[in-house]
Amino acid sequence: MPLFIPSSAARPSERPIAPVQPGAETGTGTDNKPLPLTRPSPRSGRAALRLSPADREVLWLYLLTRLALWITAYCARWLFPQNPDAHAPDSVLAPFQHWDWAHYMHIARDGYFPGGAGPALSGWDNREAFFPGFPLLLRTVHLVVPHWTAAGLLISLAAGAVAVLALARIARLHLRHPSAGRRAALFLLLSPCAVFLAVGYTEALFLALALPAWLAAQRRHWPLAATLTALAATVRVTGLFLAAAIALHFLLTARTHRRRRALPWLALPALPAALYSWYLHAHTGDWMAWQHAQERGWHRTFHAPWEAWSRTWEAAFSHTQALGYAGMFQAELLAMTAGLLLLALLLYRRRWPEALYLALNLWALGTSYWYMSIPRATLVWWPLWIALTAWSLRRPRLTTICLCLGAPLTTVVTLTFLTGRWAG
Repeated sequence: MPLFIPSSAARPSERPIAPVQPGAETGTGTDNKPLPLTRPSPRSGRAALRLSPADREVLWLYLLTRLALWITAYCARWLFPQNPDAHAPDSVLAPFQHWDWAHYMHIARDGYFPGGAGPALSGWDNREAFFPGFPLLLRTVHLVVPHWTAAGLLISLAAGAVAVLALARIARLHLRHPSAGRRAALFLLLSPCAVFLAVGYTEALFLALALPAWLAAQRRHWPLAATLTALAATVRVTGLFLAAAIALHFLLTARTHRRRRALPWLALPALPAALYSWYLHAHTGDWMAWQHAQERGWHRTFHAPWEAWSRTWEAAFSHTQALGYAGMFQAELLAMTAGLLLLALLLYRRRWPEALYLALNLWALGTSYWYMSIPRATLVWWPLWIALTAWSLRRPRLTTICLCLGAPLTTVVTLTFLTGRWAG
């Protein structure tokens, strides 16, 4: 049973199916069963690098949304200055220098343990809670772009372009509809927390690696999928969840001995996490230093899911938190509810790999002291954007409804972050 079904009103001629080149691999059919496969051709890899008219349309949409966000950031520094009595606005890049960005910049500039500092130091910022992939790339780009914030924005700009292209191709692969890619990109780029794709955070870089990895797995390019997943695992722990989903997808689709020979590649994504744990142990003597930093800095200690829900509900509605934080806790509850509904849909449609990926995400986010950063995590739930796209193809008005109702939320979250307030 397919997870996402294109509009029944669409005529067959409106559902172009790209011709399969000799030697190219294809995706899955209904009930997650593989279509006939042949050995991949080198030409198929080169074709993946070429931009089709549909790809260029998605990139145009991406650049327009980036321009809109930069205009918003420029205006925010005039309308909402940090000092209400200021007579001059902050720097152009000031709206992007908030919250987790400081951790990434400090790691890239000074390393994890500058001057022998570490968790035993009073006031330690627990920077080892952040994986090294983004800071390493930031340090590299900084060699060419001297301003740290500009370097971080450049990384997210390039990575976001790769991410939306990959998402669009995944949507077209699953839905076989000419507008599927553009709609999926639109839902992602105008989602409430889309601002985090443009700032110096890890979401854009993670998606730029994870989505091509998933696309490669759909086409049975297992070494490429494993390599990209390993790189994604250097950016966020979510890369390990992606590795589990791709491994399950491999087990469900590998039917021949030749395919099973790719099995060792599936262990590759575990290597970055192992190396990072070894590095932290060498400096702290603690194999679980990453987890302990999460606990010290962000209360990510394990609690039963119902306890985390109860505490988040209390923080959202019991008037114990400032209004801004209470509103964000309400958003956390809504995001968790949306995630659970999506998980139920994936299970109903028997999309086991995607369901595993989402379930691991929800378990990690839903078993801490209280919910934190779940709305932002929706950006990396690519089945959500594919599902919304499929639904909008069946119900054309849904796109208009989502954009009209989502635009105020997107604007509020964007301004919240750009003015230095907590936005998840």
